[in-house]
Amino acid sequence: MLADVTQSLGTDYYLLEELLTEEEKEVRDRVRAFADREVIPVINEYWDKAQFPFELIPKVAELGIAGTTIEGYGCPGMSHLSAALIAIEMARGDGSLNTFFGVHSGLAMGTIHMLGSEEQRQRWLPAMAKLEKIGAWGLTEAKHGSDSVMLETSARREGDEYVINGEKRWIGNSTFADLVIIWARDTEDGQVKAFVLEKDENGRMPEGYSTELIKGKMGKRAVWQPDIALENVRVPAENRLEGANSFKDTNKVLTATRGGVAYEAVGHAIAAYEAALTYAKERVQFGKPIASFQIIQNKLANMLAEITTMQLMCYRLAKLQEEGKMTGPMASLAKMNNAKKAKLVCSMARDCMGGNGILLEYHVARHLSDMEIVYTYEGTDTIQSLIVGRDVTGISAFV
Repeated sequence: MLADVTQSLGTDYYLLEELLTEEEKEVRDRVRAFADREVIPVINEYWDKAQFPFELIPKVAELGIAGTTIEGYGCPGMSHLSAALIAIEMARGDGSLNTFFGVHSGLAMGTIHMLGSEEQRQRWLPAMAKLEKIGAWGLTEAKHGSDSVMLETSARREGDEYVINGEKRWIGNSTFADLVIIWARDTEDGQVKAFVLEKDENGRMPEGYSTELIKGKMGKRAVWQPDIALENVRVPAENRLEGANSFKDTNKVLTATRGGVAYEAVGHAIAAYEAALTYAKERVQFGKPIASFQIIQNKLANMLAEITTMQLMCYRLAKLQEEGKMTGPMASLAKMNNAKKAKLVCSMARDCMGGNGILLEYHVARHLSDMEIVYTYEGTDTIQSLIVGRDVTGISAFV
């Protein structure tokens, strides 16, 4: 049964596959096979122990997908729909691994590509594309989550260096990353800017940089998201990203990557639905498979309907991004909608499995717990709704 549950059924009720290019199908199938073969058989133990699966990093590197849509610098230069399919299939395997990859490939590499100078791109992106250097991205602070624009971390210019002081929270990969992008407020002009902290030739981060692992998480347990303390950390001026000069530039990155969270939600929902469907066909109660009962079929049909609507939204969003037409509120609508629906699908899947649904070996519990995190990060459901509300009314409800 466990083997059956962990194999993807390739849920595609509205035949979206017919709209994919051969290259997009190949990327999807490559990541799906990786998730089935390398991730799902081992991830429960890592998740249960809150340990990161370092053994999978070289295997992710072999997929050749880091940098996704970035062209050049050793990156694959794939379509935005291919990137969406990667997020879906990676999350179907495991949300923690998808977060690791999204932070490295989407946030860290994406920021350098979007806001770095050509010299900075050449300097960092090729090694990151091979996962020879791992990236992290530090914006959130303990006192500033939803209002991240009010961040208090400071950067003071001293000659050819900046001196950074402050604290960051929930910064994935930052305990072992080779490059950490820190967003800080320049004391000279008060603007938010981005600085790349990097390890030296001895593998050490700059003096004054330290991390403390956040423990006791109810979801995304296999990805490490520590607190960062920055005490008089000195960064060369050349490590300030040339194109990051205000929080508007930060928002460019957040808008570009927010769709990835919407895609991830689909992956969690598909994994939970497929596990519940397989279970319902095999679980016998009252002398017959529970899939034969009306209430189970009703749940499965409603789960499939939610997944299908999420898939259609993701397909359109990726195409709009490809054409340069995607707006921030569009990305917010997809994230808000998909996170809410995926959490519901995972909950319904757990309900279909009864008591067994809370056991890791049936996989749904992991995806349900991870969806609680997806529902919150990169902007809560409420914040996304206010972004959309501001767009449709022309009135800001933010303080």
